[in-house]
Amino acid sequence: MDEATWAALAAALTAGGLIWTWLAFRRRGAANGLRALGFTLLPAAAWLTGTLEMFTEIGTSIADWASGLVLDPLTWTGIGLAALAGVLFVISGFIRDRQLGRAQRSATVRGAEAPQSALAPRPGAAAPSTAVDDDLADIEAILRKRGIE
Repeated sequence: MDEATWAALAAALTAGGLIWTWLAFRRRGAANGLRALGFTLLPAAAWLTGTLEMFTEIGTSIADWASGLVLDPLTWTGIGLAALAGVLFVISGFIRDRQLGRAQRSATVRGAEAPQSALAPRPGAAAPSTAVDDDLADIEAILRKRGIE
């Protein structure tokens, strides 16, 4: 295609975008209208920078690649392996999350048991002395109430 064709394509895409922008401003407000205006300016920017032709070449290459997939068993085997790899990634993520959850639960259980055993009196140890301060007496009463002396 020559330069005039690319310019016409960019102009048509921009004109369509301007209609979309006008509708977005009227129906949905300034934020959506400004977003639509940003998208509207992209075809003109792509034409002016020369990337519009590049984008169409990329699209054509992808279409040629996709049309080659139709009946090639070797390619479909590769697609199947890629799908299997994706499924294995998802399954391994679920397994890892379960293992981390178990590790956190066991750490929580171990953490909850440790203070009780640390505060429990040792056999043969001397009884703790009585608290002199009122605050310490209250804490000591709460500990006795819960069976921790």
